[in-house]
Amino acid sequence: MTVPRATRVELHDSKVISAAAPLRAAPPADKVEPAKIGGADLLDWRALFVKRVGADRQRVTPQRLLVVDAVFGNRHFNVDELYRTVRERDDSIGYATVWRTLKLLERYGLVSCSKFHDGTARYEAHVAEAEHHDHMICTRCRCIVEFENDAIEALQRQIAASHGFVLTSHRMDLYGLCPRCQSTSL
Repeated sequence: MTVPRATRVELHDSKVISAAAPLRAAPPADKVEPAKIGGADLLDWRALFVKRVGADRQRVTPQRLLVVDAVFGNRHFNVDELYRTVRERDDSIGYATVWRTLKLLERYGLVSCSKFHDGTARYEAHVAEAEHHDHMICTRCRCIVEFENDAIEALQRQIAASHGFVLTSHRMDLYGLCPRCQSTSL
């Protein structure tokens, strides 16, 4: 995947998945080619949300679906950024609706939450059980780069096994200066 020059990172035996970008408004689901993340598309992900909301005896509302559409395809956003994005499409949606819908998505396992060095909760769509990536976070501009590295994953399993552990999950966040911030600090 090509990452914009400002956040491009070269990693041996690693694959850069994405670099954080400004939150973008989701187009209406019925107006465009479905977006894809990790092999899943918006319509499938939306249907999974509807199914889980129904099973939870909650209501599926147009406002909740708008929030769901905005969440899908955006990475590392906080609730305020999501609220502003949703309000661009429908200014009648309140902060509480956005917050509660985000918490439902998290409870249903469709969104994961991470807190990086600034302590702000950041969310991203979680679309597949096998999907896993790690993060590099710039301590100056706060850009977030996702990456995968099979050798690191294998080493983590090996270390866990050497201590008698079987890994069920983990999280790795690396902090430093991105290439752009390194070049501006010279």
